[in-house]
Amino acid sequence: MHDTLSQSPDGVPGKSSLFAPCDTFPRRHLGSNAGEVSKMLESMGFQSLDALIDSAVPARLRLSGPLDLPAGLGECETLAELRVIALKNKVFKNYIGQGYSDCIVPAVIQRNILENPGWYTAYTPYQAEISQGRMEALINFQQMVIDLTGLDIANASLLDEATAAAEAMHMAHAVTKNDDARAIFVSELCHPQTIAVVRTRAEPLGIEVVVGDEAEFDFKQKKAFAVLLQYPDTTGGISDYTTLIEQAHAAGALAIVAADILALTLLRPPGEFGADIAVGSTQRFGVPMGFGGPHAAYMAVKDALKRLMPGRLVGVSRDVHGQPAYRLSLQTREQHIRRDKATSNICTAQVLLAVMASMYAVYHGPEGLKAIARRVHAMAEAFCARVMTQGFGALNGEFFDTVGVKCHAREKRDGILKRGLEQGINLRAHGEDVILVAFDETVTGADFRALEAVFGVEPDPEEDFTSASWKEIGFRDLFLRTSSFLTHPVFNKHHTEHEMLRYIRRLEARDLSLTTSMIPLGSCTMKLNATSEMLPVTWPEFGKLHPFAPAEQTAGYAELCEQLSAWLAAITGFAAISLEPNAGSQGEYAGLLAIRKYHLSRGEGHRDICLIPTSAHGTNFASAVMAGMKVVTVGCLEDGDIDLTELRAKADAHKERLAALMVTYPSTHGVFEETIGEICEIIHERGGQVYMDGANMNAQVGLMSPGRIGADVCHLNLHKTFCIPHGGGGPGMGPIGVAAHLAPFLSRDGSNPASIGAVSAAPFGSASILTIPWAYIRMMGAEGLTDATKIAILNANYVARRLDAYFPVLYKGRNGLVAHECIIDIRGFHKTTAEDVAKRLMDYGFHAPTLSWPVPGTLMIEPTESESMEELDRFCAALISIHAEMSAEESGAADAKDNPLKNAPHTALSVIAGEWARPYSRETAAFPAPWLREHKFWPSVGRIDNVWGDRNLFCSCVPVGE
Repeated sequence: MHDTLSQSPDGVPGKSSLFAPCDTFPRRHLGSNAGEVSKMLESMGFQSLDALIDSAVPARLRLSGPLDLPAGLGECETLAELRVIALKNKVFKNYIGQGYSDCIVPAVIQRNILENPGWYTAYTPYQAEISQGRMEALINFQQMVIDLTGLDIANASLLDEATAAAEAMHMAHAVTKNDDARAIFVSELCHPQTIAVVRTRAEPLGIEVVVGDEAEFDFKQKKAFAVLLQYPDTTGGISDYTTLIEQAHAAGALAIVAADILALTLLRPPGEFGADIAVGSTQRFGVPMGFGGPHAAYMAVKDALKRLMPGRLVGVSRDVHGQPAYRLSLQTREQHIRRDKATSNICTAQVLLAVMASMYAVYHGPEGLKAIARRVHAMAEAFCARVMTQGFGALNGEFFDTVGVKCHAREKRDGILKRGLEQGINLRAHGEDVILVAFDETVTGADFRALEAVFGVEPDPEEDFTSASWKEIGFRDLFLRTSSFLTHPVFNKHHTEHEMLRYIRRLEARDLSLTTSMIPLGSCTMKLNATSEMLPVTWPEFGKLHPFAPAEQTAGYAELCEQLSAWLAAITGFAAISLEPNAGSQGEYAGLLAIRKYHLSRGEGHRDICLIPTSAHGTNFASAVMAGMKVVTVGCLEDGDIDLTELRAKADAHKERLAALMVTYPSTHGVFEETIGEICEIIHERGGQVYMDGANMNAQVGLMSPGRIGADVCHLNLHKTFCIPHGGGGPGMGPIGVAAHLAPFLSRDGSNPASIGAVSAAPFGSASILTIPWAYIRMMGAEGLTDATKIAILNANYVARRLDAYFPVLYKGRNGLVAHECIIDIRGFHKTTAEDVAKRLMDYGFHAPTLSWPVPGTLMIEPTESESMEELDRFCAALISIHAEMSAEESGAADAKDNPLKNAPHTALSVIAGEWARPYSRETAAFPAPWLREHKFWPSVGRIDNVWGDRNLFCSCVPVGE
C-alpha cells in the first residue's frame, strides 16, 4: 500500500521516509488519511482495503502486477520536469492564421476565470438553480454570437470550428426535403482542417463532399442539400456570397457560412446575406491558441432550425417567485431522450472557454471590439501596401486580417519562408508562389518592422504605429457592416477592471463548484483538479503555440504527447492511443470509425449492426448512427446486468452483419459485471468488435484494464478519471486506446482511405490541457493511481452502506458491493420525487447526484477518491435528514404541498423578506444542518419552471427591467 495510507493521521511521513520529499502528491489527492480509511473499512466489516477490493472486484479480471509507469514525483519536481519539456517548444511569432490567432488574454479574465477553481471545477448546469452565474455568462455568449452573425438563435458553444461545420452539415441533411440530395458543396477556400473533418463525418453516412470553386458549382447539375463557405476565406479574401446563396435556396439547399468572429464587427454578417447557419471559433476572443485548444466554437441558426441545433442551449425561464432564471433548454438531455434518433452525439459544450470569450466581449464592448478589428485590419492593409512597393502582388483585392502575397516564383517564396523561420516568424505557404500573412491583436510596431524585413522591405523612418498616424481603412459598401451589435447593457458597462472584476465575482458566487462542497455526480467523477496540474496550462510555451506550427518548434508537445500516450497505453492495456478526440462523444465516434475501417479492410464493409445495452449512455446510440451503423438494443436483467440470453440471441441473429457492441465497464448501474469476459467472447466469436465506454475508468485504473477484459477499443474521459476539470460543462478530452489490429486506422491522414481521417480541427485536439493528465499521472505514479481506484471504490461502498437503510441501493454486485458509484432508489416514496430531493440538497449546500439516470426516479452517487470521510459523512447526513422530511410528507405529518421539499431550494430573499407563513420554520428552510452555520451557500433563484421556459423559448440576454 502506498505510503499515503500508512502515514500518521496528520499526514506527516513516518521515520522510514525521513528523507523523502514532503510535497508528495497522493496524500493531497486522496481525501482520507489512513486512520479515516480504517474507520470506514471497520464500519463495513473489512480488515483491510485489499480485503474490500478482493470482495468487490472479480479476481479473474485483475491485473497480475503493478502498472508499468514511473514512480510518482513530488509536485515541485513534476513541475520542474514539465518545465524542461515545455522549453523544448519554440514560441515563434505566428502569422499562420487558418482559423487560429494569437490574442491578448485580459489579465482580469485569465486570473479570475481561467485560473479560478470557482469557475473551472463546476459541473454542467443541469441543476440550474445553483448554476446561474455561468449560465448568465453563456447567455451573454449566445447574445454575442446572435448579434455578430445576424442570425436568430445561437447555442452555448461547440467543440471547434471544424466539427461545428460538420454538425451543421448533419443538421442541414436532416432537414432536407429532397431525398435525392446526397451532396454538400464545400468551397475549396474553406480552412483545410474544416474540409478534412467534414469529409470524415460525411463518409460513413454516404454523403458526397464536393470541394471546388463556388463560382463554378452548378446546382442544376449536382443535387446538394447544403453549401459550406468561409468568410473571409482561408486565403483572407472577402467575397459576396449573396447570389450563390440565392441559387442554393432556389435548389432547396441550406447555406452554411464559417465566419471569423472578429471580422464580423466590421463586415456584413452572414445572416444579412442569406446564411441559414453560421459557425466559427471564438478563440481569438481572449482564448490562447494552446496548440489547438480547447476553444469554444459557435453555431447560430435561423429560428426555423432551432430545435435541430446540436449541443447546449441556455434559455430564460422563471422561478417560483416569478423572477427571471436561466436553465438549459430543449436539448438538455437530447441524447438520452432521442438516442439513435438524435441529430448529434454532442452532449456538452466548451463552457469555460465560451465564458472567457463572452467576458472578452463584455470587457471590451462593441466599440472596443471594433477598435481591435480596425487595428488588425489596418495592420494588414499597411503591410499589403508596403510589400506591394517591392514588386510583390496581392492575392485578394479585399481582405480583413490575412494578406495573400504573390511572390511570382516558388524559389522566392521559399526563401522568404526560410528567412522568416530564421527570425522566429511563422508564415503560411499557399499554392505555388503565395505566402499568407495573418495579423492579430498582438502584433506590435516592432513585430511589423521585423516582418517587413523578412520580405525585404526597407523600414519607413516616417512611419510610427500610433493610431493617430494610421488612416482609417474601410471596406466597400457591399461588405461594410452597418447594423449595430452588442447593444445590451451588459456589453456596455463593465469596461474598467474594477467593474469587470466585480461582475465576474458576482456571477461566480451564484454557482456551486468543488470549492463549496462535493459534487457527487454518478458517471461524472468530480474529483480534485489540483492546482499543480493546472498551472502549466497557461505557460506560454504551451499556450502560445499554433496547432500547425512546424514540427521543429513543437518538440516539447511531441514529447509530452508521446509520454502521455505510453502511460495511457500501460493503464488501458492497449497497443496504441490517439489523443485527437477533444470530447468523450468524439472519442466514441473515433473508436467506432476505427472499427468500421477495420471491417472494410477485411472486405466486410457490410458489418453495420451495433448492439447497445439499454443502460448505455445516450451518446452511444447517436455515435453509432453517426458512424454509419444501425443500432440494436439489448435488455438488462433486474439486477442491472446485461441479459446474456438476449445478447447471444441478437448476436446470432445479426452475426453476418455484426460490427460492434458498445458496453460500459463497470456497468452504468455501478457494478462489476461478472460476465464481462463472456460478453466480449460472444461478440468476438461472431466477428464483431467490442467498444468499451471509458466513463467508469475510475474504477479500473491499476486494478484491471479494458485491454485485459477483452475490449478492442475504449475512449478515456480525461475530464473524469484523469483530472481535467469539467469547466462548468466543458472542456473535455476523449482519447481512444485500441488493440494492435486497430492501430493502423488511427491516422488522421485523409489521403489514406484506410485511416479514420480527421475527427477534430487540430492534430492533438485540445492539446494544452493534456498537461493536466500528464501531471496527474506523473505525480501519482503507479502505486498512487491504484490507491486512488481503491479509495474510490471504498468511498462508494461506504456511502452505499450508510444510505442503504434509508434509500435502497438499486444494484449490487459481488458480496453485496458496488463499484465506484451507487444508485439509490427514491421510488418507494409516492409524494416526493427525485427532483424534490435534488433541489432540497441545495439547501444543505450540496449539488445533487445524477438525477433519474440511468433509472428514472433514482439518484446515482459517485463520491470519488478525493472526498474526505468528513465530507462523505456530511453528505450522507444531509440525505438522511431529507429522508426524515420525506417520511413526514409521506405520513401526512408535513403539508403535502407546503413543505421544505416542495419549496426547495430556498433563497435568502424568500427566507428573510416579509412575513413567514410556512408551516415550518425559517431555520428549517435555510439551515437544516449544523455545518451550514459555518458556511452557507445560497441558491440565487427558487425552483425554476422548465415547462414554461420551453413553451416561451427565449435564449438571449434578458431585456433591462425584466
